[in-house]
Amino acid sequence: MKIALCSSFMPFIRGGGRNIVDWLASTLTEAGHQVEVVYLPELDSPPDILFQQMMALRWVDLQAADRIICFRPQAHLIPHPHKILWFIHHIRTFYDLWDSPYRDFPDTAHNRAIRESLIDVDTRAMGEAKTVFTNSKVVSERLKTFNGVESEVLYPPVFEPERFFSAGYNDEIVCICRLEHYKRQHLLIEALSYTKEPVRLRIMGTGASPDYGIALQQKAQACNVADRVIVEDRWITEEEKVEHLSQCLAAAYLPIDEDSYGYPSLEASHAQKAVLTTSDSGGVLELIQDGYNGYIAEPTPESLARAMDKLYRDKNVTEAMGKNARQRLVDLKISWSQVLERLLA
Repeated sequence: MKIALCSSFMPFIRGGGRNIVDWLASTLTEAGHQVEVVYLPELDSPPDILFQQMMALRWVDLQAADRIICFRPQAHLIPHPHKILWFIHHIRTFYDLWDSPYRDFPDTAHNRAIRESLIDVDTRAMGEAKTVFTNSKVVSERLKTFNGVESEVLYPPVFEPERFFSAGYNDEIVCICRLEHYKRQHLLIEALSYTKEPVRLRIMGTGASPDYGIALQQKAQACNVADRVIVEDRWITEEEKVEHLSQCLAAAYLPIDEDSYGYPSLEASHAQKAVLTTSDSGGVLELIQDGYNGYIAEPTPESLARAMDKLYRDKNVTEAMGKNARQRLVDLKISWSQVLERLLA
């Protein structure tokens, strides 16, 4: 089958939105399909440029493909008679983050009109799809709430999960993801100042700008925990990721209302490591069960500190939760065989 995988990207920024496309492309190719990956650049700020970009997507001609699968917005605008959506998130500043501090433009009549038009266009384009999948219950609920679109949850696996393994448990909690304020690595540093055990923290990744990484270094100094925190503001290779996850005590992932469980949670689970998250982390809560395969703390330094102390102090429990973490993936049927079965049905 000829399959085109269509998504958007922000230039020079890598993240899970690219992984899901690239990894599916490799899996489909291995299964014997012809695959074209179509990435188109898209920026969501300033708001006025959105519709120019959206108009361009309607001119993309992929009729040579037997079907197209669309991921990150606004790729779902591409026309095709057999269009499948594996929808991973809206342009969130116009949707669920409209009334949050993360909307970086004013709430004016002009921008409200853009929002209303965007939601209308999205809804119409999604209606063209044969089937709509999402990467989490959270995203499915947003599609239903904002667009009136029904969807099926199809959890994205990690590529070559057999790479991950456990080689023991040191005294570090690792957080490997993009360095962005909404990922809230600063909360982990603040929490460390409240811990009673000598647990350590390793933060690895990079962001859209160096500002947040610098702020994290400053936060560690201000909280008097710089001797127990390592912040590596750079792109982390897959080999490094595997190594640190194999040896760490546990992993942490604290996004605010995340679209899905997030690859950091999934990779840690394959490495048989417990995951520390928060009660407002969104899709992460579809994977993590408190006390079974990790801890769910309140999004406060004090609550996180108590969980970090437990991870360090009760290492037998922490190890058991790590083993449960891998079993949880089996229970949720998170696998590439499940993905191919549903996407190619």
